[in-house]
Order: sequence, then structure tokens, then C-alpha cells
Amino acid sequence: MTSKERFLAAINRQTPDRLPVTTHHVMPYFLAQYMGGISPQAFFDHFVLDPIHWILPMRPDAGRGEYWNEMLPGTVASDTWHAEMIELPAWKYRVQRYTIHTPKGELSCVLEFDRHTCWLTERIIKRKQDIDLIGEFMTRPLCDVHAANEEAALFGGRGLVRGTMPCFEFFGQPGCWQDAACLVGIEPLIMLALEDPDWVHRLLGILLERKLAYARSMAGANIDILELGGGDASSTVISPALFEEFVLPYDSQIVAAAHACGQKIVYHTCGGMMPILESIVSMGVDAIETLAPAGMGGDARLAEVKRRVGDRVCLIGGFDQYHFLKGCPPEATRAEVRRCFDEAGEGGGFILSPSDHFFDAEPALIEAFSQAARASTYP
Repeated sequence: MTSKERFLAAINRQTPDRLPVTTHHVMPYFLAQYMGGISPQAFFDHFVLDPIHWILPMRPDAGRGEYWNEMLPGTVASDTWHAEMIELPAWKYRVQRYTIHTPKGELSCVLEFDRHTCWLTERIIKRKQDIDLIGEFMTRPLCDVHAANEEAALFGGRGLVRGTMPCFEFFGQPGCWQDAACLVGIEPLIMLALEDPDWVHRLLGILLERKLAYARSMAGANIDILELGGGDASSTVISPALFEEFVLPYDSQIVAAAHACGQKIVYHTCGGMMPILESIVSMGVDAIETLAPAGMGGDARLAEVKRRVGDRVCLIGGFDQYHFLKGCPPEATRAEVRRCFDEAGEGGGFILSPSDHFFDAEPALIEAFSQAARASTYP
């Protein structure tokens, strides 16, 4: 089997020739710090992992008067929604302020960057009425099907072409609640969900419309699977009751819209999922991803996940990279791979991956991880 065939067999809950093995995003920090700055695809080649090619093929909706923002490449503007960025003086980290101009006011946020990642120090939504500006003027990019298919053709059978539902401008997550958490802050959003649920539902509805516009424009796009979800809806952040009220009704609509266009969805949870496992699957997703064990801040028990939902979705993740990609002998890494395969591999429908991306790891242990997985064959 090619890597692509192996991935697709697992996603369709079929049995491939061997255990598919990959990783989530390959972080630039890791490539620079440990691999001499090689490309992500060179990383997959070096460790003989099944490759993933990430794409987000967007285009402005010209029918709504949208166009590319030449001042901020990669973002979409209109005559009533135009963003700009300035660099701010900083003592330690690189700092950027983004400002969105609309006819009725401005929205702004501040991002800081270090060698590893970036984070928000100022949220876009500072007052409840800010969502009125978003609802009235926000752009709604569509999928550039032609660009997607060009990239997929170039990648060929090499591996999985993976996309994501668009996040909000500058910093966000694919799911509606998760995107809202980036705009408001997760603690304020939880409090608002309890004190003013109507306002939260209104915000989620606004974000949903943007994501649905993209999902409904995807017919004919040769993307193998799309990521939805995000950590702010995991059960280590919110309760199952909040998930049922504020996550499931919105993200399930995105899943249905994507399926109507022939697309598959993987739901990513950076954290706990056992109390909401069946709720996630009830949205109709094709795969669930992360499956982080307790030692990584999650709660996944692979054997139980396989028993409860393995006949309905593909499982992706499960490997504890915190304990077994650094500071241990290769034999321990190989044993962790065998544990994952023994607990979730039966009958296929399982893709082995670290439970999320990683920044620091020992190349020798990644090699052991890959070798052990490739030796995990099906009868």
C-alpha cells in the first residue's frame, strides 16, 4: 500500500497492510532545533513516517464584494472589513497588533511570539457589542477548489492531504466554541455561557455562518480529511453539559455541510474526551483525534475508546510523546507503540500519532517510534 492508501483504509475503518504512523503538525521550532531546518516533508522522509500535507485553500467571495488584503497577505478584505498589522516595541518577545476597520468601529488584538509558538495577550472581543461588528461586516472566505486540487495532484499518492475549517482572523480554532474562546478568552466565555447564554449562542451563530460558507463551497475539492474542534471544548476545560449546549449543535452542522460536499471530518480535542466521547461521535465525524493519556493532561484509555466507538469512527493519536519521545530508552518507546497497537489496532481504523504536536523530542526516539509502528502489521 502507499501511505495515502494506508491512511484512507484506516479512515474508512478498514484494515491496512500495517499500522499507519505519522504525526500532527511538524513544528518549525523542532525542525530548526533538532533537524537542521529541513522541511516538514523531508522530516517525514527522514523518519519513514506516513506523510501529511496540510492545506487551507481559501479564496475571497467576490459575490459579496470581497478581495485579497494586499496589506496583510493571506487575509480577505472588503470595503467594510479591512485589517492591518503593526509591530510593537517589545522587551523579550515579538509583538504584533492587528486592527480591523469597519464603518461602525474597530476591533483589535495583540499577538506575542517566541521560538515555539504564539499567544494572545489582548482578545478581539472586549465588549459584548463587538459581536455586532463581526456579525455585520465579517468576511466569509470560500474554498478554492482549483488550488486544492492542484496541491493534491502534486502530492499524489505520497500521503494524506489534510485541511481544516477556517479559524477567525489571525488566531483561532476550527470549531465554533473553540473559535469563540480565542475571541473572548475561555474563562470569560464559560462565565458568559452561564450568565448570558443568549449572547454566547448569538456569537456562536455568527461564527458558524462563516464556517458553513466555507464548508458549503468544498464540492469537488480533493482533500482527504478536514480538522474540526480544538482544545477549548475538551472535557478537561468544559463540562459535558456545556458541550451538549454550546458545541454539539453548531459543529454538527459543519460536519453535515462538509459531508454534503463529499468531505470527511476529524474532530480534534487537545485534552480530555472520555465523558463526551459519544457526544463527539454523534456529530457524525469520521475520525476522532488526540486520545491523550492521563500523563499528558488527557484521560483517554485506548482500549475503552476502541470498545465504545471504534466501530463508528477512525481513531487517530494515542501515543504519549511527553514520556516516550524524550528522556527514555528506545525500548520504552517501542513498548508504548505496542501498547497503542494492542489496545486500538484490532480490525484497523487506527492511525498511530503523537497525541498532539511536539516541540522537543529526541530524533533517536522518533526513529524507534517509526520503526516499531512500521513493524506492527495486520494478518
